[in-house]
Amino acid sequence: MSWQTYVDEHLMCDIEGNHLTAAAIIGHDGSVWAQSTSFPQFKPDEVTAIMKDFDEPGSLAPIGLHLGGTKYMVIQGEAGAVIRGKKGSGGITLKKTAQALVIGVYDEPLTPGQCNMVVERLGDYLVEQGL
Repeated sequence: MSWQTYVDEHLMCDIEGNHLTAAAIIGHDGSVWAQSTSFPQFKPDEVTAIMKDFDEPGSLAPIGLHLGGTKYMVIQGEAGAVIRGKKGSGGITLKKTAQALVIGVYDEPLTPGQCNMVVERLGDYLVEQGL
C-alpha cells in the first residue's frame, strides 16, 4: 500500500459523516511521504521543534505548536509518542512512529477524540509494522 493510500483511506476517511480537515505522513526529517491536498505548507523549523518536543516533552508548551504558520495550544498527550494541540474549535494530533509522524488536523463538527482515534490508530499500526 502506498503512503498516499494511507492518507486518503485511513486518515481522510469518513468519520460519522465528517472528515479531518487535513492529514499527512512525514519523515522525522520533515520530508513529506504523503499528504492531503489541504495539508498546510510547513517550515522545516516547525518540524524540528515538534521532534524536539517528542525528545523533551513539554518543550512546546510555553511557545505553542506551530504548523504551516498556525499556532496551536499544546494540550495533554503521551510523552514521547503523541502531541495534541487545540486552536479555537479545531486542533491537531501528531503520533510519532519509528520513522515518521502521522498528523491529523480537524475542525468542528469533528471532535478531538475522533481525530485522536484516527491518527493514533494508524500510528499504532505503523509502529507494529516497525515503521
